[in-house]
Amino acid sequence: MGKDGFVIVYTGKGKGKTTAALGMALRAVGYNHKICMIQFIKGSWHYGEMTSSKRLEPEFELTAIGKGFVGIMDDKSPIEDHKKISDEALRIAKEKIQSEKYDIIILDEINYAINLNLVKLEDVLDLIKIKPPKLNLVLTGNYARDEIIEVADLVTEMREIKHPFKAGIRAKKGIDF
Repeated sequence: MGKDGFVIVYTGKGKGKTTAALGMALRAVGYNHKICMIQFIKGSWHYGEMTSSKRLEPEFELTAIGKGFVGIMDDKSPIEDHKKISDEALRIAKEKIQSEKYDIIILDEINYAINLNLVKLEDVLDLIKIKPPKLNLVLTGNYARDEIIEVADLVTEMREIKHPFKAGIRAKKGIDF
């Protein structure tokens, strides 16, 4: 990769934010780049990237930290537990960023974690500030704050036009998870 890495944000209420980051990771693995993805929310559920990411090792490393989606469906965890785990994810993210071992680090659902007050905006801005020049740092999740958009080099907003869930169709394996 070039000497100057980007801060990339995938946000918006439409589907595809994590998928876009995973697509970038798949492309980068093709060039033997080293990628680390830290998932802030999805940790306790099984979903396709948990299994498929193992096929991309050792170039791709997935660290799922969260306890699952917060406050929905079968979430019975107190918010304090989610906050503790998010603090741990931030600590790991800082360690990975400072290691200078990676070409791309993806902080999956971090924008949503900020919105849920699981992590502080200032802490995420600090991660961006300590980013080594060659590192590409990707932040996904809806509700990206203006302060993050301002410091980003590339921001893409996913906008829902039509979604089968509104017609009562449940999430599908391999498509949604």
